Amino acid sequence: MKVLRLLRIQELTYDKKDKRLASAIKNMVGSRPLNLSLYRLAFRHASASKEIKSGVKISNERLEYLGDAVLGTVVAEYLFQKFPYRDEGFLTETRSRIVNRESLNQVGQKIGLPKIVETEMDGKVPYSFKSLYGDTLEALIGAVYLDRGYYFCRRFVYERLIIPFFDLDNIITTTTNFKSKIIEWSQRDNKEVDFVLKSVAGSQRFKEFTVELTISGSSFSEGKGSTKKKAEQEAAKIACEKLHLIL
Repeated sequence: MKVLRLLRIQELTYDKKDKRLASAIKNMVGSRPLNLSLYRLAFRHASASKEIKSGVKISNERLEYLGDAVLGTVVAEYLFQKFPYRDEGFLTETRSRIVNRESLNQVGQKIGLPKIVETEMDGKVPYSFKSLYGDTLEALIGAVYLDRGYYFCRRFVYERLIIPFFDLDNIITTTTNFKSKIIEWSQRDNKEVDFVLKSVAGSQRFKEFTVELTISGSSFSEGKGSTKKKAEQEAAKIACEKLHLIL
């Protein structure tokens, strides 16, 4: 009753934009926010950070850091309970496939983050940042954790992120480590494979790595990514497709 009373008092102070944001969060999370400012901050990307004093800027990066840690814990606990007889290696690999940036980016878009981020940033959305909505999703999780506590946040992740958007059977049976796959192929066919870093573009905060995959000294494919590892995986994936190593 105290929570409901607090919510009603807070909502009296909301303007139209606040009411729309609170409504969107309720639809997304499953409950009205207690501290709307946390969510407003969660949707503010570093590229649109606000200076508050003496050059100090605020953005969703701290919430993203917190949300990343909370998400990792929640997913680890979920898998630990769901697969009581699987080993640590299996659990670690499955968790990494769920919380990787590409997966989170897709989920962030599916739950409606693009519209909210665009509104909160006055339409100045940096679409060139491929991980924008995955980063924002982690920041949202951080906001939910601070606003409603761990158990509510865990239920949010279980019921509104993992269960609706992740096919665990498919994740378990699908090989996503393309670099390992191409290396296995090279060893089997006695080929020499090398990953060569060609360039690093962008700012210190937002980099794009380009990696070339060579087979027996000849260029075979090229990949780009926000990290060297991701660029290598992309180059390996393209090579696997060319060599018909994946369906």
